[in-house]
Amino acid sequence: MEQQPNFRARAFLALTLLIAVPSCAYGLDKLNMCMDAKHHKTEPGPEGKLYKQCTPWRENACCTANTTEEAHEDNSYLYNFNWNHCGTMSEKCKRHFVQDTCFYECSPHLGPWIQQADESWRKERILDVPLCREDCETWYNDCKDDHTCKDNWHKGWNWTTGINQCPRNAICRKWSEVFPTPQSMCEKIWSNSYKYTDLTRDSGRCMQMWFSGPNPNRKVAEFYLNRAPRTAAMTGSPVSFLAVLLLMLLR
Repeated sequence: MEQQPNFRARAFLALTLLIAVPSCAYGLDKLNMCMDAKHHKTEPGPEGKLYKQCTPWRENACCTANTTEEAHEDNSYLYNFNWNHCGTMSEKCKRHFVQDTCFYECSPHLGPWIQQADESWRKERILDVPLCREDCETWYNDCKDDHTCKDNWHKGWNWTTGINQCPRNAICRKWSEVFPTPQSMCEKIWSNSYKYTDLTRDSGRCMQMWFSGPNPNRKVAEFYLNRAPRTAAMTGSPVSFLAVLLLMLLR
């Protein structure tokens, strides 16, 4: 019985350390991770031969070379998605969707925006990733003269032929009629995966789809992760289980 006070003191010290440290350790994982989705690697790492528009991620990527090559193909095996569902999509518009695919498949710094997804083809998704204004507006301006029949491309297609087609009675309309603003396009087209912002690339507070050289998005993710509530940062952390266990022992 004489050892009980010493045990309590040691346990209290260990608990203090666990509370002080884990959010940082867990945060480091969130800054360099791959989501649990259809074509993503388990962990990010170097990929020396990424294809064309996906090459900026070659130093640290969640995608493979094969994935990036397919990202540049019409009706690729990645998702059998048909960009040309309302006539042939212009090349200047299509390059943004290729870049969007590279960003989604390859980015290792999307941790702060990864959410669970109840979908057959992926267990996790991204939600409300803040896009830089230039990236969103350039995407919109390069597509505004193209045509589509839907404002949400995640769901509601006719897949009877194996590739997406416009649903029955859907009318192909000019892009700017379906998406009246850059914000409506960036936020609606992939079910709020992205969030339109007035932030510019030099702000360090928005994610860039287009970049060269070192990936600027890690610092952005770190900024948003540090803003997250402490309890949220610890949610799901294995260390939090130990903290609970120690609390029980202290009773």
